[in-house]
Order: sequence, then structure tokens, then C-alpha cells
Amino acid sequence: IPGYGDSPPVEMVVTAQGRRTFLDNVLQELGMQRPVLVSPSMSGRFALPFLLAHGDQLAGFVPIAPVGTRDYTAEQYRRVQTPTLILYGDRDTRLAPQALQNLQHLPEHRVAMLSGAGHACYLDKPEDFHQALLDFLHQLK
Repeated sequence: IPGYGDSPPVEMVVTAQGRRTFLDNVLQELGMQRPVLVSPSMSGRFALPFLLAHGDQLAGFVPIAPVGTRDYTAEQYRRVQTPTLILYGDRDTRLAPQALQNLQHLPEHRVAMLSGAGHACYLDKPEDFHQALLDFLHQLK
């Protein structure tokens, strides 16, 4: 994620609109058409603005305890028709409950809780994570 970790700061990603545009540019450069966007943790700052503005460009959305869910209203989430799999580990007691509370306003959502997994549930329970993800992907049109 630009501007995080050891990556250099990028002026464009300072605002939600800039992060949305950045992600839009990445998807265009990759030539992706109706991808499924998987968004763990800090990537929520990019994925959520994109979802709310361009959710119709996505075949699906998989938030994994993303940050930034409080930045949007229930009404904004209710307008999104993108099929969504809300994934989280039951040992993530800080960010996951907050994200779930906000993201459950997405009308086309389902939830997969990975038992015994923490915030990085895909690392803690990779087989369970991949099975939930594959089940979701197979149900998409």
C-alpha cells in the first residue's frame, strides 16, 4: 500500500478521493474487468472509497477486518449492490467487530467467521480462509 510501511509517501493517497483514483488507475493498468477486490486491514482506506463510488465495476468484494469502515454511513453502504463476503477471525476482538457492525449494512453481504483466527485470519487459518473465499467466488455470476 503506497505511503505505508517502508514505501515512500505518495501525495495522491492523502485523501479518500485520491486513494479511490489510485486504485481505479491500478485496476485499469492491469486491464482488470469486474475483479473481486480482497481488502485486508489497512487496504480498506483504498477499497472502501472505491467500493462506494465504483462498486458496480466489481464482481465481488471481500473485506477482511478493514480499517475505515466508520468513515461511511449506513445509508452509503446500503446503496452498494456488490456481492460481499465479510471475512474475519473470531480472535480479532478490536477491528473485526467494528468492521462487521458497519459492513453489515451492505445489502448483498454474507459473513464468514474463522474460528481460532486473529486479525490476519488468512495467515492463522489459511485453509479455512481459502475455502470460504472459494465458496464465495463459486457463487458469483
